[in-house]
Amino acid sequence: MSFSLAIVGRPNVGKSTLFNRLVGKKLALVDDQPGVTRDLREGEGRLADLRFTVIDTAGLEDATDNSLEGRMRRLTERAVDMADVCLFMIDARAGVTPTDMIFAEILRKRSAHVILAANKGEGSAADAGVIEAYSLGLGEPIRLSAEHGEGLNDLYTHLMPIADEFAKRAEDADDEIEIDVDLDEDAEYDEDAALPSELITERRPLQIAVVGRPNAGKSTLINKIVGEDRLLTGPEAGITRDAISLRTEWSGTPMRIFDTAGMRKKAKVQDKLEKLSVSDGLRAVKFAEVVVVLLDAAIPFEQQDLRIADLAEREGRAVVVAVNKWDVEDAKQEKLRDLKESFARLLPQLRGAPLITVSAKTGRGLERLHDAILRAYDVWNRRVSTAHLNRWLSGMLEQHPPPAPQGKRIKLRYMTQAKTRPPGFVVMCSHPDKMPDSYSRYLVNGLREDFDMPGTPIRLTMRGQGDKNPFKGRKKSTPSRLRKHIHGRDSR
Repeated sequence: MSFSLAIVGRPNVGKSTLFNRLVGKKLALVDDQPGVTRDLREGEGRLADLRFTVIDTAGLEDATDNSLEGRMRRLTERAVDMADVCLFMIDARAGVTPTDMIFAEILRKRSAHVILAANKGEGSAADAGVIEAYSLGLGEPIRLSAEHGEGLNDLYTHLMPIADEFAKRAEDADDEIEIDVDLDEDAEYDEDAALPSELITERRPLQIAVVGRPNAGKSTLINKIVGEDRLLTGPEAGITRDAISLRTEWSGTPMRIFDTAGMRKKAKVQDKLEKLSVSDGLRAVKFAEVVVVLLDAAIPFEQQDLRIADLAEREGRAVVVAVNKWDVEDAKQEKLRDLKESFARLLPQLRGAPLITVSAKTGRGLERLHDAILRAYDVWNRRVSTAHLNRWLSGMLEQHPPPAPQGKRIKLRYMTQAKTRPPGFVVMCSHPDKMPDSYSRYLVNGLREDFDMPGTPIRLTMRGQGDKNPFKGRKKSTPSRLRKHIHGRDSR
């Protein structure tokens, strides 16, 4: 990336719409109501041949206290300080407001490069607002329509000299520093040489989603991992709306961490915006490799927690369960014993998955959480040789042969691993449709214990070998065409 561009402005001026257009995907939630965006969201922006980091920010509001709006403003001001260029957007149809005047003054002091854009500039209704924008003292405004893609050529013209300036700086820095780097990242994975977690690189970071009910402490936990306040936090439930992804290096492991909106029971989710937030979080679970299900120590394993953990298992993700707010627990040993008992009883499909106690506020337990995530990732990638599997299957059959439903004996012929991430196994057998679920569970539990695959989803498929007799199912009577050939055409 050559430079970073922060899109700032009052709520509902179209910042997220422009962000989505620049990144070429609907990453940011967009709605007619103001104040949808609350956190900083980064993406890879493209405009013709320009490549840059684009940052979507919360709407600037005239609040400096510790209210939600005040915290959102401080986070946006932080983005202004971080970014190389600020694109200050106003609503051309609403014209310049007193709040716009205040923020224009702030941007003049805090940012070296400020570009002014009058959005919603399509049609004659925006003419007066575009002319008014000159009064902000930030130069000639770009007339934009983020929704319809108008004015992007003018934005390109403004960004081009800035991009050239940063490219020149990068060249000068490269001339001064010369490092020989071995980037052999496509080397084949050797099971004996390294664990999958040891092959995680900057180009292929570990993808983690943190999910849970509202107010479980997801954003606070990620801020503690990242080491700075990148996500908006507070006592209010449901602050996070978008699934925000952050790149970081945690204890030497490159990671992309997704913070998701709190997921409430489906019946309680009536608001359109909350539905969008939850679906955004579900999409993050599908992209993730490891899902951290964060529980509140005061009310763990609520019905919704179980649904969220079950969702991660059904999506085939590696799962780690973390119990937050452990610092305020008094009877820790007794509570931990109860948690483990509840986990084993309520989530048998995740039997053996790590259960880690943490405090997002103090940072206690984060190293154990990091190690548990890497272990879960390694198990999720585990591969077992076919020879080893079939020796194991013979032992399982001797110990407990499959039943014979309706008198039909089921023969298990051989077994192989079809995939990893999560581990998937295929058993070739007779009458696969007659195999009881209880016997499949017996095999899955045996795989977990004997091949050290605790907690990870395991997919087991029973498959018939097919009948090799091409005449099976045909009528035994001689076909009329053959009868004619045997007896002659006129059998009279």
